[in-house]
Amino acid sequence: MLFGKARGSKLYTYTATTDNAVQKLDLELSTMPDRRAIVNPVKGKHPPAPGRLAIIAATQIDLRLMADLADMPVVEQRKLYMSTLQVHADGQRRYTLVGPLIGAPYAAMVVESLKVWGVDTILFIGWCGAISSRINAGDIILPDSAMVDEGTSGHYCDPTCRVALPARPLMHQVRLALQHHGAAFHEGAVWTTDAIFRETVAKVKHFQSRGALVVEMEMSAIFTVAAFREMEAAGLLVVSDELSDYTWRPGFKTPGFNEAREKSCRAALTLAKGVSTVTDEQ
Repeated sequence: MLFGKARGSKLYTYTATTDNAVQKLDLELSTMPDRRAIVNPVKGKHPPAPGRLAIIAATQIDLRLMADLADMPVVEQRKLYMSTLQVHADGQRRYTLVGPLIGAPYAAMVVESLKVWGVDTILFIGWCGAISSRINAGDIILPDSAMVDEGTSGHYCDPTCRVALPARPLMHQVRLALQHHGAAFHEGAVWTTDAIFRETVAKVKHFQSRGALVVEMEMSAIFTVAAFREMEAAGLLVVSDELSDYTWRPGFKTPGFNEAREKSCRAALTLAKGVSTVTDEQ
């Protein structure tokens, strides 16, 4: 099942025998996931004014690179959980850089918090491992779908959903930004996992058979949470290592990897110039 913008959900109810030996799962269809929750993100007394667009960087090094490349000053900086939030603005434009982060649950927390502060567009920049033999360290990936192998997405969509989708218009803008900077890239499916040290041969073969190009840890959750909250999200990944032949080959120190990182960060900032117009509310 695909999950993009708000789709139907199945609600789980459990009944158990008195000796707890057997559980029966009843599936009841509803038109939407239940939006009610006991704990919710809040604006707080002094919320930031992040603008419409947030660029989320998985790594500190990419966050620092974009901050150095940005042509607008930092007008506000604060902690967001274990990450740093930097608001860049110049009077006509405003956007936010956030990071670092790792993993689907934490990515979901960050996206949820950005939503209540007024962000409606998310671009995620991260690193990934190649599982397709035609993908190499230093390549750039523009995800057109993310295969769900993490536990967060099921709380935001039908728990049987297996693929999460980006916002196509935003994805097209990312494509144009990459082309503007002369960056070669691959478009295709990615595999999102919770367990970096459980990328087994069997798992890799399974996702290879489904057409995944790379493996990473956040993308499907970001797509799913964004869709649930009626936001737009897209991703941009740089291949940092290879495991397509079931042997791990790191590529973090290759010149191509650092070049791809810089082009991706420049493309993200170019995108920001196009969607970061200041509104009266900010």
